Amino acid sequence: MHVVIINGSPRTEKYSNTEKIIDAFAEGLAEAGVSSERYAISNKLNWEKARTAYISNTEIIIALPLYVENVPGILLEFLETLPVKDTHTRISFILQGGFAEASQLDCGVEFLKKLPSYLGLSYGGTMIKGDNFGIRVVSKEDVIKLTGPYKEMGKAFVTENGFKEETVKKFAGPEYFSFFMRAMLQIMFKTIAKKRYVAVANEWGCKKPIDYRPWV
Repeated sequence: MHVVIINGSPRTEKYSNTEKIIDAFAEGLAEAGVSSERYAISNKLNWEKARTAYISNTEIIIALPLYVENVPGILLEFLETLPVKDTHTRISFILQGGFAEASQLDCGVEFLKKLPSYLGLSYGGTMIKGDNFGIRVVSKEDVIKLTGPYKEMGKAFVTENGFKEETVKKFAGPEYFSFFMRAMLQIMFKTIAKKRYVAVANEWGCKKPIDYRPWV
């Protein structure tokens, strides 16, 4: 098996949470004996190479973030340039987002289930995981901890021959948080998390408070 991985995020590779997830996933593929190549469509200079790889190979994975239930526009634009193939080519998806509940990704999953038929391809499943917002703002050591499970999913993709529903469901975490958990998260975001966001904003040179509302 040889896998072509396409990063469908609009962010450049340096600032892409999706790219860091791909790093770990590809490491898992390699440990399972599978080679891979990858392309980030945030740089349109990569589009022709990515398109050629898509045409020339039969195992494709597109990794993408879901932005408040929306697939990135740049990915939709790229997909429109791809030719229709046949079911000998399989396409699978890695869908990630910032919200922690798995239910927040349901809308994206339903869209991705339909996408292979538009391209004439077979469907290899969609791996989902939320709570990824902070990957690009933590230390390298914490990135390894946060993305480590994706390496295991890379191995599972090989051993299970695709993203299997039960494995994906277990990996995705809770569909909905309990009332107690929701209450605790609200407190955390108003205290500890807010302090962290303020610190990050200051590091980035922001001059306004993070709760600044110029429209009020």
